[in-house]
Amino acid sequence: QVQLVESGGGSVQAGGSLRLSCAVSERIVSADDMGWYRQAPGKQRDLVATITTGGRTNYAESVKGRFTISRDNAKNTVYLQMNGLKPEDTAVYYCHARGLRINGLMIYGRDTWGQGTQVTVSS
Repeated sequence: QVQLVESGGGSVQAGGSLRLSCAVSERIVSADDMGWYRQAPGKQRDLVATITTGGRTNYAESVKGRFTISRDNAKNTVYLQMNGLKPEDTAVYYCHARGLRINGLMIYGRDTWGQGTQVTVSS
């Protein structure tokens, strides 16, 4: 079963930086769209940023100018560089992928989620 393997969460003070990484567990599997969502305690899971295979990005208004999403298609890995972190960024961050393919053929078109990584920002 294909999984999304996340790393890079942790605890920082306000104004600090963290970098999240997420890789598709099977190197031969690519994903059309990849991205990050987050869920704070008692709240719904919200979009943070997404990126297509071609590099088109989309960001939540609350992170524009502070977070940068990127991907390495050769490694089937997506990154989230988070700068200027604020306490309100505290949440569990989930990697997301849609449109898994092997050699261009779709093998799974529905949503795939990582296990989540905790990001805690203290004031």
